[in-house]
Amino acid sequence: MIAHLKGRLDETGVDHAVIDVSGVGYLVGASARTLAALGPVGEAATLHTEMLVSEDSIRLVGFANRAERDWFRLLTGVQGVGARVALQILSALEPAELSRAVMSGDKATVARANGVGPKLAQRIVIELKDRVGGVALGPAAAAQVVPAGASADAVSALLNLGFRPPEAAAAVAAAEGDLGPAGTLDALVRLALRKAAK
Repeated sequence: MIAHLKGRLDETGVDHAVIDVSGVGYLVGASARTLAALGPVGEAATLHTEMLVSEDSIRLVGFANRAERDWFRLLTGVQGVGARVALQILSALEPAELSRAVMSGDKATVARANGVGPKLAQRIVIELKDRVGGVALGPAAAAQVVPAGASADAVSALLNLGFRPPEAAAAVAAAEGDLGPAGTLDALVRLALRKAAK
C-alpha cells in the first residue's frame, strides 16, 4: 500500500494531480481543497494517499493532510458514498467544518457539497456521528476528528494497521491515560496495541 508520495508536482487537472517521484509520474485523484494546497507546478509536493482497488482498476487518491485522509475513509464507509462523492464533500468542507457539522447533526452543511442530496447528507450525519465522537480524544478535541500531537499520530498508526476508528481511539485514550501527556509516540502506539489486543 502506498501511504504517501513525495516528489515534484508535474501537472494538475480539475480533479487530479500528477506527482513525479524519481521519474515515475503518479496520477492521484484529489479534492479541490488539496489541489489548491499543492502549490505551483514544478515545485516539491507531498500527498498522503489512499489506494483504491476494484475488480477493474487500481487508483490513488491524495490528501493535503492526514485529517482529510481519515475523513475520506470515514465517508466512503457510508452506504452510497463513493470516492467521487467523498472528494466532493472534502472539496466543499474542510475536516474541522465537517466534524462540527456531523457532531451537531447539521445535514444542511453536508448537503452543500455537489452530488449530496438531503437524504444522503442525513445518512452521513447519522452514520458518522458516533464514529467521529469515538475518534475525538479528550474534551479539548471534541470539535476535531483527530486530536493534535502524538495522540493523532498514534490513532493514525492504528487505523493504518486495520483497526476501526472507535477501537483505535479507545486504545490510544487508554494508553494515554496510563502514560500521561509526556508519553512518546512510540510508547503510546506500543501500549495502545497491547490495550487493543486485550
